[in-house]
Amino acid sequence: MRSSSDSPIPREQRASFPPLPYFPIERDYRVPASLTVARGEDILEIPTSLGLRRPHRRIGSLEFTLKGQPLKLTAFVEADQDDMRRLFVPFGDLTNGSETYPGGRYLELERTATGIYDLDFNRAYHPFCYYNATYDCPYPPRENRLPIPVRAGEKMATPSFPR
Repeated sequence: MRSSSDSPIPREQRASFPPLPYFPIERDYRVPASLTVARGEDILEIPTSLGLRRPHRRIGSLEFTLKGQPLKLTAFVEADQDDMRRLFVPFGDLTNGSETYPGGRYLELERTATGIYDLDFNRAYHPFCYYNATYDCPYPPRENRLPIPVRAGEKMATPSFPR
């Protein structure tokens, strides 16, 4: 975040930007997930942090068990994206607004030939709009809001980094 040319942190604030805070890594938050591929061209207009709507193609549903509870998340790619080697999995959970960004967090997965994925919530990260309000970030759709707290991955700093 301090040195990358893709950093969302304004250049004048990078030197003072603190290290990113994370929940302690827990093996229980790394689970196998099975992808059931969606049929046809199912496009969802996902609302964004700037009040826009960004079309995403549903690739399929990732089914997994986390903390003993069977759950499901939808994997997407942007609708105009031809390269489907990387899946976008935005999600919300019960930590949003208190321990993590209110707008949810993201996971990205490399496509596999087997349809089995290593779903590691320890790698969950905040979207760039958490750090800079000028970025346009998709919010997790209703179908990707988990009914449990996911205390893994990136969390909000205390106090939060000023935006």
